[in-house]
Order: sequence, then structure tokens, then C-alpha cells
Amino acid sequence: MAHPDLTSPLLPTSAPRPQHSAITIDDTPQTPKNTKTHPQNHNHHHGPHNNTQTAAASHPSPYEFLGGRPFSAPTPSTVDPFKNDTEKIDGVYELLKIVICLPIAAVRLLIFGVALGIGYLATKLALEGWKDKQNPMPAWRCRLMWVTRVCARCILFSFGYHWIRRKGKPAPRDIAPIVVSNHVSYIEPIFYFYELFPTMVASESHDSLPFVGTIIRAMQVIYVNRFSPSSRKHAVNEIKRKAACDRFPRVLLFPEGTTTNGKFLISFQLGAFIPGFAIQPVVVRYPHMHFDQSWGNISLGRLMFRMFTQFHNFMEVEYLPVVFPLENQKEIPTRFAKRTRQVLARALNVAQTSHSFGDIMLLTKASELQQENPSNYLVEMAQVESLFHINSLEAVNFLDKFLSMKPDSSGHVTIDGFLSALKLRFSNLTDEVFHLIDVDNNGYITFKQFLFASAHVMKQPLFRQACEQAFREYDVGGNDHVSEEQFGESIRPAVPEMTKDEIHELFGLFDADGDGRSSREEFLTCLRKNPLLIVLFSPQLGQAHTSGNGETTSDDING
Repeated sequence: MAHPDLTSPLLPTSAPRPQHSAITIDDTPQTPKNTKTHPQNHNHHHGPHNNTQTAAASHPSPYEFLGGRPFSAPTPSTVDPFKNDTEKIDGVYELLKIVICLPIAAVRLLIFGVALGIGYLATKLALEGWKDKQNPMPAWRCRLMWVTRVCARCILFSFGYHWIRRKGKPAPRDIAPIVVSNHVSYIEPIFYFYELFPTMVASESHDSLPFVGTIIRAMQVIYVNRFSPSSRKHAVNEIKRKAACDRFPRVLLFPEGTTTNGKFLISFQLGAFIPGFAIQPVVVRYPHMHFDQSWGNISLGRLMFRMFTQFHNFMEVEYLPVVFPLENQKEIPTRFAKRTRQVLARALNVAQTSHSFGDIMLLTKASELQQENPSNYLVEMAQVESLFHINSLEAVNFLDKFLSMKPDSSGHVTIDGFLSALKLRFSNLTDEVFHLIDVDNNGYITFKQFLFASAHVMKQPLFRQACEQAFREYDVGGNDHVSEEQFGESIRPAVPEMTKDEIHELFGLFDADGDGRSSREEFLTCLRKNPLLIVLFSPQLGQAHTSGNGETTSDDING
């Protein structure tokens, strides 16, 4: 297939702007633009700034040689669908309640332990000698599992769910073999285990959990590794197989793939919708005033303690009308998922966002690296994956790089931190790159802007060819490696002011094993991890052969 020409953009001009949550708020502080001076340090010698710089979108993109154009990043969002509102114990009332409930909590803990133990033993007995687990569990084993189901209700009682309000009722299995629900806490799986005894879809890691792993094994859980395409494909096949067989229990999925705080509905995974069976949506609510029962950014131990020390925890379950696939329109899974998601969102009266489990990975990474406000690094990963085909693991790697730029408490990075992490010095070119990312011309960049810019460059039509060409250009001896000297010569046209020591420091990014030379694999891996650095080779890669009408051609990159 012919390569796109050098001026073709990553996204067509007519492409619609990405959709954002209706409650997105732009709370970006209005700071003076580009008034920061750049002190000299031992690594970077900064030239004077033009205080009258206009927005990045009005400047030519330094990545035009890849066929790109200035990218547009979504406005910052203050939405955090994972934040637990009562992570800390605030107020005299809540403190007094905890003190009063401490003796009750001890009794509840005892009930919890006894119920879990009995349920575990009953499950072990039900599973004893059962070999053929690909077929439905025999009836007598299912009857024995009723002991465990009653124990599950006792566990809910111990957590303070003395009564649970229900609205509607489960549809017959032959009408809706698949059930989907929003996911707020670890309480819903326990409730559905007691109420429906369904086959669930769960992460492979759950199988190794003490006690719990054995109990969910009796539910003939469909295990999935969300990072393995083959595992996801197998899970979809199993969902279809078990939903199609009336002898299996109905299949239950939490299509959000993770827990939220219940105030938003995040993006749906498609596993429940690909088989094309009718689906019954169910919504779970946790009305509260003083204690948020969601399992967001709060530890399991803390959440259990808070549940044990409440007089009562409220829970509402509503079974909604069955959603049928539109067979006459040959409905695609994404549209089926969208319709079902809208039904749940209306019932919950919440906004929909493009967050996903990938955002949880970013939150976890930011927390591990002790960032003051980890929610600054949420990017709505479902949107990123859709636009740029960047997966969650790649996004976490980009976050690693961004955090090495030492962002402030608001998650902002100035040009000093940006250049330091990329081992660059201030120059006209690096200034252009920074201001391309700083679309609002604030003098700082956010992680979302950095991720979008990196993904935008990496997904340009000619990015991969440009990386290959850059290596071939400076592999002078054809030895399948580039020396530090050759590397220095290659980037001097782009950043002529760089000293030998600065080039050595930058070359370290391309020389992962520190042997003094960069192999093809090391060179290309570095550019995949730091796609913005491809601009250093733009003078050579962008040396266009000009045709008679003055147009730029792509001979130099296409080879």
C-alpha cells in the first residue's frame, strides 16, 4: 500500500472533536502567559523567551515532516469517578458513631468470620470430586451451594445491610441470559451470589484469593486477563457458550470493568454485548449522608472497618427492563453497549464519561510515586484508546516519563522540567515542541496534553518509517548500530548549541545497555517511548525533494 504523503494529517480535518462529559469544568488558573524566565542550570542553557508568543495552534508544527499538523487536546476535566467522598473520618457525629459501634463491630466481625468459614466448608464439599467443570454443576451440588448462599446473606448482614430494597425482578433466564450491572463496591458480587448464583466474569487474579477464590470457583467463573487478546477472546466465547445453554446459570458482568463512586458511568467493555443475547440491566445504589460506601481510592481494610461501624448501610437494587439487540439492523456490539449504557445512566441519573480501568492504572501509578493529587493524571483512557490506539500499559509508561519531569501539586510541568526529563536544552526547536503541547499557551503542560501530543506524533502516518530512516541514515558502516559520535552529528542541525556532555546525556536514552553504541532495537525502542524526540532528526528527514511546482515529496522517508 502506498504511503500517505508528507502533508496528510493524522486525523482528517472533518473528524469530529472528541466528546467530553457534560460536567467537565475548565478550572485552569489564569496565569500570565510565557512570562517565566529560564534560569541556566548545569544541563540546559536557556535562551530568551518571546513574551508575545501566540497559541501553539497558530504556529507551524515541528512535526510536519511526518505528515502531521498541530494537535488539539481536550479541555482539562475535574471529574474523578473513582474518588470516595468520605475517605477520611470527618465530623463529631461520625466519630461518636464509630465509638458507639465498636462493640457492635466486634460482633459483626465474628458473624462475618463464622459465615465465611461455613460457606467455605460447604463450597469445598460441593466441589469435592467434581472433575467435569466445563459442564453445568450437578443439581445436588447446587443445592449444597445454598448453604454458601445463605452465608453470603449473613455476610451482607454483618456489613450492616440488614435489609436491601429491591425494585423490579429478575427476568426469566430464557429471555435474558446475560445480566449487566454498575459496579460500586465489593458488596454487589456478594449480593448477586446470594440472589442469582450467576456465572460471573472475573479477573484471573481472583482465583488465588483465600476463601473467596474457592467460592467463586463454584460459580464456574469465566476468568479473563484483560491485557491478553487471546484471553479476552476466550472469555467472549465462554460467555456465548454459557449464555446459550439453559442448564448454566445466567451470566453476570460488570461492563465498567472496575468500581466507581457511583456518581458516573464510565466506558463499557464489549464482552457482554458481542454474543448478541438479550440483556437485563440492573442498577445498584448506596444512598448515604455521612459514609460513602464506594470502593474507590480507599483501602479494603478501611472500607470494611467503616462498614462495620455504621448503624445501618443502605442499598437499593433495581432490575430494569430487558434490552434486546436490534436484529433487523444487525446491531454492532458498540451500538448495543451504548444503548444499554444509556439505560443504566438514565436509571442512575448520572453522567457518562470515557474513563476506564486504564485510568485506575494511572491513579495507582501516581499514588505509588506519592503524587499529591493522583486524580490530576486521569485522562479518560477509553477516549485515548479510541483516538490513538494507545493501550493502558503504554499510557502508564508515558506517565512515568511525565512524572520524571517533576510536576507541581497541580500536575503542571514547566519547560525546565520537560527539557530535563528528555535530556534536552533550550533552543528554538525545543521551544516550538513545548509550545505545540502547551495548546493554551499557559507556560506549563499537563499529563493529558503530554500524552495526547506523544500519541499524536507516534500515530502519524510516517512516524514508523521516519524512525527506521533515522537509524539507517546514521548507521554509517552498516553495522546495525549508531555510535555516540554519529548520533551527535545527526542531531546538531536540529539543536546546534548542545555541548558534548549534553549529547552524551541524551545518547544515554538511546543506549539502554550503556555499551557506548545504540543498536537498532535500542534506537527504535527509545523513539517509541519518547516519540517527541523524532523531531531531533527532522532536518535530515525533512529535507524534501522539491518538485517543479514547489510541493514537498516524501522520497527521503519512504526510501
